[in-house]
Amino acid sequence: MRFALSEDQVLLQDSLNRALADLVPLERLRRLGDDGGPGEVSAIWTGLAELGLPGLMVPEDQGGLGLGMLEAALASEALGKAAAAAPFLGSAVLAPLALKMAGTEDQRRRWLPKLATGAVTAGVAISEPVAGARDGAGVTARDGRLTGTALFALNATGADLLLVGDTAGGVHLAQVAEAAEPMLSIDVTRRLTALTFKDTPAEPLLASGTLDRLRDAAWIILAADTLGAAQTMLDRAVAYAKERRQFGRTIGSFQAVKHLCAEMAAELEPARALVWYAAYAFDHAPEEASLIAAHAKAHTSEIGRFIARTATEVHGGIGITDLLGLHYWFKRIGQNRQLLGGPEKVREIAARLQGLAA
Repeated sequence: MRFALSEDQVLLQDSLNRALADLVPLERLRRLGDDGGPGEVSAIWTGLAELGLPGLMVPEDQGGLGLGMLEAALASEALGKAAAAAPFLGSAVLAPLALKMAGTEDQRRRWLPKLATGAVTAGVAISEPVAGARDGAGVTARDGRLTGTALFALNATGADLLLVGDTAGGVHLAQVAEAAEPMLSIDVTRRLTALTFKDTPAEPLLASGTLDRLRDAAWIILAADTLGAAQTMLDRAVAYAKERRQFGRTIGSFQAVKHLCAEMAAELEPARALVWYAAYAFDHAPEEASLIAAHAKAHTSEIGRFIARTATEVHGGIGITDLLGLHYWFKRIGQNRQLLGGPEKVREIAARLQGLAA
């Protein structure tokens, strides 16, 4: 049994890491907060499309690479490491997965080749049926039409295709919403939208279990993204500890700082194994895939927050400044923690999966 990545998987992640270092410099992250933010996201996605990333999970006969969830998780880890603003979750993972699982031949023919090239993007609005509705939100479906409000939709602004979950657990393909209002978010690299539907036409995906599979995939991708962001915060904290001098010595020589860095590394490494196994199980161990995906999402949410706080402490006061830019990863980890259920909610779902809660 092999417990490490294959040579091709290592090459995939290394290639993405190198490309993202050029595609997402700190100056580009700063511009995301300006009015040019959508343009920056488009530029990043165009660059990733040249590498074939949008077609990662699209079947080869539809113009994609035909790879699996583990490769998608490795790509997400690289994107999190760079804090890259890209519609990866919806366009490269959930939309191809939904179409492969439950789409008709016509739907696959219409959408998959365009998703593979990055010519179209997909937004995701499944927060209410996964994590529970709040403030009266939620979408109902009847006779091929949607009505209601979907909050915390990801990458939905300007998307060509929307994956919408209804309150009964169904999933639908919609091309438009009655209204799309930006929501306040701590993370400028991943915009959130409130979508309103008023008797809006949509195409239902009729295969059973579609929403649960999309939920599991989203949890894995968010966990991998947090893993990458936490790795960057750890790497930058260690590098800073080696350079910053205080009392005539580098602060990395102080025992307290050594312990902080060691604790971060000790928490992060087991999480990597958990996320990688969750991605493997999604494709190869369906009987435990949902439970492992829940554990991966909940655990990385917790250790991500610990590393974000600790890495900032290692930097001292400069850690919270825009000059350093560490806050982009800090906020990304914070938003990933709550998207599609915080750790408490996800563990509640895990308990239900094991028959331990009603």
